Amino acid sequence: MVRNGGEPFRYHRPVSSTPGRQPLRRDAIVEAARELISTRGLDRLTLRGLAQVFGVSAPALYAHFADKNELLRAVAEREFDTLIARYEQIAADLDGESALERIRAQGRHYVQLARTDPELFRVMFLFPPDFGAVGTIPPGAELPAATRALNLAIDAVRDAIDEGAIDAEDPLMPDMALWAGAHGVANIFLLDLDLAGAFGDSFIDEVTDRTLAGYGATTPARST
Repeated sequence: MVRNGGEPFRYHRPVSSTPGRQPLRRDAIVEAARELISTRGLDRLTLRGLAQVFGVSAPALYAHFADKNELLRAVAEREFDTLIARYEQIAADLDGESALERIRAQGRHYVQLARTDPELFRVMFLFPPDFGAVGTIPPGAELPAATRALNLAIDAVRDAIDEGAIDAEDPLMPDMALWAGAHGVANIFLLDLDLAGAFGDSFIDEVTDRTLAGYGATTPARST
């Protein structure tokens, strides 16, 4: 968002709502909410406090969001979009490699996402994937970002099954087991237990590999 005269918008400088100012935009509100959640914490976010960022009253935000829950859903969607973009980049970077390596890279990034911004990670899982939509929605249909992220993870497991790397008939169950492991590791890191160094770096790989071993993957590919 840019103020008159080309001065960049900064969150600590409220924007006046006087005539001639640029109107509030949905994407700017979402970005400001992300910033407040990241720096102050999810529990301290209020619509009144967010409105003060823009120099307006809280009712002005209702032109873009029906309530706080809808705003948080938009924030979660943006975070899941970031996760999706990273999963897609992982697939491109590892093109031609074993699907097991893609699974492991997804797990590492998932944990890193939680460690990088714990408060935004909390927001994401206020709106979990729609499991009723997994594998049942025609291509091109609109899906929540959380469900699209889950489908990308399932695709990696399905490819591993097709490669004969893991023994399973349906990719959903092993994917859920892998997700449970990655989500557990992420939350352990968020306990602030000082898991630094080699142990911290290899923790998610260990959990992922042990889970994959349960499905017959005895020698998962490893990055150098």
